[in-house]
Amino acid sequence: MKRLIGWLMVVVLVAFSQDIRERFRAQSVKAEAAGLAEPFRGVTAKGAVEPGLFAVKSTGVSTEPVRKAAVAFLAGLTEEQRAKTKFPVDDPEWRKWMNQHFYIRQGVSFQEMNDKQRELGFGLLKVSLSADGLKLSRDIMKLNETLGELNNNNFTEYGEWRYHITVMGEPSKDKPWGWQIDGHHLIINYFVLGDQVVMTPTFVGSEPVIATMGKYKGTAILQEEPKMGLSLIRTFDDGQKKKAVLEVAKPANNNVGEAFKDNVVLDYAGLRGSEMTPAQKKALVTLVAKYVGNMDAGHAKVKMAEVEKHLENTWFAWIGGTQDDSVFYYRIHSPVILIEFDHQRPAGLRNLIKEQVPNKEHVHVVIRTPNGNDYGKDLLRQHYAMAKH
Repeated sequence: MKRLIGWLMVVVLVAFSQDIRERFRAQSVKAEAAGLAEPFRGVTAKGAVEPGLFAVKSTGVSTEPVRKAAVAFLAGLTEEQRAKTKFPVDDPEWRKWMNQHFYIRQGVSFQEMNDKQRELGFGLLKVSLSADGLKLSRDIMKLNETLGELNNNNFTEYGEWRYHITVMGEPSKDKPWGWQIDGHHLIINYFVLGDQVVMTPTFVGSEPVIATMGKYKGTAILQEEPKMGLSLIRTFDDGQKKKAVLEVAKPANNNVGEAFKDNVVLDYAGLRGSEMTPAQKKALVTLVAKYVGNMDAGHAKVKMAEVEKHLENTWFAWIGGTQDDSVFYYRIHSPVILIEFDHQRPAGLRNLIKEQVPNKEHVHVVIRTPNGNDYGKDLLRQHYAMAKH
């Protein structure tokens, strides 16, 4: 009798899991169809791409460690795994990412990797990212395990290893290629052309942002970024605050550049860099560097030089309160970078939280390269144009 009951429970669980997978697949197909209906143009301020912002050139920072790590990772996969992990460099697969846990992802997941393959996968992240970037990525994965624990050990939808890697193009010293990691609260697109790197769109976050129980108790992410944003806006005088603060109330989510928003039109808003004091500009640069610094140090330095070139035309906008206990959204927006930090409504923990309003335990961060260079697409376009000649 016990054996029969056990068998019936397995049948029910398999049927339930199959139903979830089919529901997820339907949601994924619908989201992709809507999100990819338009050809890629890129994030713009007025609906038209500002030309001449990006150039194919040498940075002097080697990408050879990344290439070698990608080659080793692919070599460590089985033939079947490799076949579903590799895509052409100009494949729409770049744009097929989504934060939501239900999304049906491509590539090979850490869940199906053996220990050696996981080591090679993390090896690719290690040489592509800074130590801070690697730790952030790893801690997000751990906190997704915590989210599963908080949902009655629901590891059908959540879990540490539910993250997929894809490789676009052939890892090369001079031809364009790249890789992507895609999963709940962790998406990194890493495009490489020669010694140039574009690491956007990047999406990081978690719910919760601090594990107070479970396997990874004590793990915490994105603790300095909100403090730094608060510190900056508190230096503004009344006139500056009047421009920077778009709304005092924050009843909803405010990020605009998340999944399938590659062509979002977002006008500059808030306080412009040219209206800040030298000390405020320095604080703004430090805040941007906190996010950009998740990529390897050499390429982060290259990106920051690009950011500082447009500092006078960099805008800082704020929604929400400015007290220690406030929830808020802030945005840093220039022709060459868009950063959004957002306290979000409950999602994975909505059944455990009474108030369905933004809270500090659910954070989303999005980083993009406006004007057509997300996924390195403007560099890829220029590369193809030069190749024809």
